[in-house]
Parts: sequence; C-alpha cells; structure tokens
Amino acid sequence: MMPGKTLRSKTAIRRLHERYATEYGREMTIAFLLQDWDDPYNVGGMFRVADAVGAKELIMTGHTPLPPHPQIHVTSMGHHRRIPFRYFERHDEAVARLKLEGYHLVAIEMTSDSVHYKDYHYPDKVCFVVGNEVNGVYNKVVAMCDGAVFIPMGGKGKSLNVVVAAAVVAFEAWQQPEEPPEREESNPSAL
Repeated sequence: MMPGKTLRSKTAIRRLHERYATEYGREMTIAFLLQDWDDPYNVGGMFRVADAVGAKELIMTGHTPLPPHPQIHVTSMGHHRRIPFRYFERHDEAVARLKLEGYHLVAIEMTSDSVHYKDYHYPDKVCFVVGNEVNGVYNKVVAMCDGAVFIPMGGKGKSLNVVVAAAVVAFEAWQQPEEPPEREESNPSAL
C-alpha cells in the first residue's frame, strides 16, 4: 500500500485527526506546569504540544517567559492564543493550587522512585510538571508531586528537550487505556 499524498486541506486534516482522536485518545483533563523555564522558544513549542493533546492550560512559574513574547509567538504558531495560561511566581504555590483543584501531579523527572512513563497509570485529571531545561524539576517541587516518570534513553544523552519529553509523556497518557492492563506478578525467585 502506498502512503498517498500529503494532505493540504484544513478540512481533510481536521477529519483525519478527529477520526483517530476519538479512536485512540481518551477523555481526560491535561495541564502542564512549566517550572522556571529559560527559553521562550521552548514555551512556544509547549503551547503547540498542549493544543495537540487537548490540554486545558499551561501553568508557568518563576522566571518562565510569558506571552506576549516574540519568540513564543514564532514557535507557538498561534497556539498561545488558543491555550489558556496562568502564572505563579512561586512553584510551591502553583503546586498547592493545582492540588486543591484536583489535579494529580506527575513530574517528568529522573528520581530515585521514577516509573517508566509507559508503566504509569495516568488518572483522568493530570498535570505534568516539567522542570527547568538545565536543572530539571526542583527537589522541593518533586516532593509535592503524586508521582514521577522518566523516559529511557538509548544514546549517550541523559534526557530529551523539555518540550519533546512533555510531548512523549502526554501522548502516552492521552492514548493510554482508562483501566490499566492486568499484569502478572513476577516471581523474583523464578528468574
């Protein structure tokens, strides 16, 4: 079977996305907390990812650049006008507010207790906490989260770009079955 021709019509593209979004995506509320990001281009890219997974909002903290910003505008391709965002100066205040609003907070970070991102059961209302591009999610913020996930690396780099990592995890959560599959208990002595 040949791959066909590239779709250029907005209507055709929308139909393709709608057909598969209902088949593979599940109903859930997704948000992203951008903790102390430095790069406005990353913030713009995050608006695109948020739109792609149907996220409700972005929450920016600390010195994360905010719209309107020319570099955010460039990479968001207009999505910064579609996705609501809020700003909190303090990270702990943002996390506390999100918990009060019923969000389950998942840090995308390598911690001593991180779970492979495909093995985590994401609830219907989740906020992904994505840390600073260099320093990651701060320990104080990780301690306030409900869980942490990591993406294994096959090369020499220790992690992905923050936007790419957020996209990988969010798409997994959005397309994950609502009920986790039954897993057989492994017997360590049988190995």
